[in-house]
Amino acid sequence: MIAEIVTIGDELLIGQVIDTNSAWIAEQLNLVGIKVHQITSISDERTHILKTLKEVSGRASLVLITGGLGPTKDDITKHTLCEYFGVEMVFHQPSFDNVVQLFRVRGFPVTAHNRKQAEVPANCTPLKNSNGTAPGMWFEENGVIYVSMPGVPFEMQALITNEVLPRLAKKLNSTYIFHNTILTQGVGESFLANKIESWEDELPSNLKLAYLPQPGIVRLRITALGPEKEVLKIELDKQVKALNKIIPDLIFGYDDETLELVVGKLLKEKKQTISTAESCTGGYIAHLITSIAGSSEYYLGTSVSYANQVKVNELGVDPYNIDVFGAVSEVVVKQMAQGALRKFGTDYALAVSGIAGPDGGTDEKPVGTTWIALATKNHTIAKKFLFGEHRGRNIRKAALAALNMLRLELLNV
Repeated sequence: MIAEIVTIGDELLIGQVIDTNSAWIAEQLNLVGIKVHQITSISDERTHILKTLKEVSGRASLVLITGGLGPTKDDITKHTLCEYFGVEMVFHQPSFDNVVQLFRVRGFPVTAHNRKQAEVPANCTPLKNSNGTAPGMWFEENGVIYVSMPGVPFEMQALITNEVLPRLAKKLNSTYIFHNTILTQGVGESFLANKIESWEDELPSNLKLAYLPQPGIVRLRITALGPEKEVLKIELDKQVKALNKIIPDLIFGYDDETLELVVGKLLKEKKQTISTAESCTGGYIAHLITSIAGSSEYYLGTSVSYANQVKVNELGVDPYNIDVFGAVSEVVVKQMAQGALRKFGTDYALAVSGIAGPDGGTDEKPVGTTWIALATKNHTIAKKFLFGEHRGRNIRKAALAALNMLRLELLNV
């Protein structure tokens, strides 16, 4: 099966938005043995879309389209597809039910524009969009499969994973596709690859490994492809267990789990509490922890001690240590953690002090230098990190590293 990807949107052509969708889709298709022949970005213009679809249908048996499915007048993909296939628009009740449910959860009324999201070309099979209001659309005509999806990445990705790939698997001689994502924290992509090289080299030919790095985390996705469902599941489970034995300290979860969710579960199980003292992260650790429902059971509060005087007044940091060693130092971050432990009366306290950037670095302490400490009633530990030069990524990496330090302490690793 030869595939082509067509992305629609003027914002792509003027450089306002970078097309990450095509790279992600191509990777997913490659994992299941579908070759991408060409990727094309085109404007939100009727004749351009019609011309491109006609050209692509002569080269590919699978055409994946993203973009132009919103509720506003500038989103013309659905109407253009109706013209291309020579059909009318029809109302699809299950898609409308999905819209109503999404808006009910968000507390918004459903407008006439939103109702139009449930109108689809008569010859398509609507695909449920679990992350948005615009359904995906599956067409089959003259031996070519067309799939139209929203351009919003997290909506498109859910459609590909939950709807498109399973349908394609049935087309590929009843081939089954299973994914398992292993979540790691603590080392970068290249270091992780070095640690698991032998295991990766010995993977069966029908199992493919993809490295999916993001700031502070590297996801390892194993994709299993084959005709026997149960055999695939057993092999996939076997390989995940083998990997867990190699890097048990680096794996914090699987699939959709987050580090803050995992840490929260551990604290709940142990009936223990955590507080934080944040300087360079500015409350971001607190934000991550409290993004989990029920976190009030184990999270008591934070001191965003951005200024040195706050470190002294609120956390009891010795001003002498700030003067001599600097705010970004082992002794200061330890005192911050100990101060938070006393202030909030928790079982654990995390503290972070660093140079997020882009300014403030020195030869001795370059941008990205970060100290993280964890205090308990019995001991206090601290670790130095060198994250890099990008402020946003440094804050994210520091917060995740702090949470992982807590996770390892909770597991006594």
